[in-house]
Amino acid sequence: MKEKVEKKEFGTLTYGITPPKSHHSHEKIQEIATRQIERIKQLDIDALVIYDIQDESDRTDEKRVFDFIETVDPSVYANEYLKELEIPKIVYRCVGNYDKANFVDWLHSGIDQYSVFVGTSSKSQAITISLGDAYDEVKKAKNPPLLGGVVIPERHLERRDEPKRLARKVEQGCEYFISQCVYDTAISKAFLRDYKKYFEENNLEIKPIIFTLTPCGSEKTLKFIKWLGIRVPKWVEEDLLQADNMLEQSLNLIEAFFAELSAYALKRGIPIGCNVESVSIRKVEIEASIKLAKDIKGYIERQK
Repeated sequence: MKEKVEKKEFGTLTYGITPPKSHHSHEKIQEIATRQIERIKQLDIDALVIYDIQDESDRTDEKRVFDFIETVDPSVYANEYLKELEIPKIVYRCVGNYDKANFVDWLHSGIDQYSVFVGTSSKSQAITISLGDAYDEVKKAKNPPLLGGVVIPERHLERRDEPKRLARKVEQGCEYFISQCVYDTAISKAFLRDYKKYFEENNLEIKPIIFTLTPCGSEKTLKFIKWLGIRVPKWVEEDLLQADNMLEQSLNLIEAFFAELSAYALKRGIPIGCNVESVSIRKVEIEASIKLAKDIKGYIERQK
């Protein structure tokens, strides 16, 4: 993972998971971890992404599709429950979830070698440490993680300033960026175009962009994807809802999306990769995400 990021290679492949609910017993958490380990061992990936989630209900007036339930701390899950997996683990940190002292203690412990910091979902969220403060603390750490940031192509569509945001994060130490789920290649390509232009104009070194892909196997999952702020073009939505097999059709579509983004990026010398996840806890959709990761790996290998 580190070598691919530093060399800015095409085709970094990661797989993303959310830790189990924190109210589960230790035995139940271990049972879930065992199932996840069995699935992930099937994959030839560069790193495992372990998400940190926040409520986000204050981000929108729309009712949350799935209830928010707190999960196990991603660092604890990575180091205690998933230690059998000998692959790099990218631990997400929603910095607003943590007391400043606890966050600083975790960072200076050096326990996690890779991390992505995430800001608050809205300005109204009460916090004790800001995203900027978190980046400042990295500079003080003796053994800081290889730091990644979040990129949101949809935000660029609205504000036209995503490349500037990324430049600021690069100055704060970010070496790569992971997007939220992508279902609209047009806005993703527009972002890539403006990202390349802005960084060249400002003599900045371009960093890898890892696009997230997730299967969609039900109308409820589609509603949740849209609730998260992911833009789904009308034609894609209709294509999914009218398909005989919605899950299979989503796999066909998003594999084509990644091929389209790859061709666009490779032509312009932008290093991109892929992060595969399942936003659903339904077994069939999780298994589809495993298939997707394998298919994307095959595609990446064919491009070399």
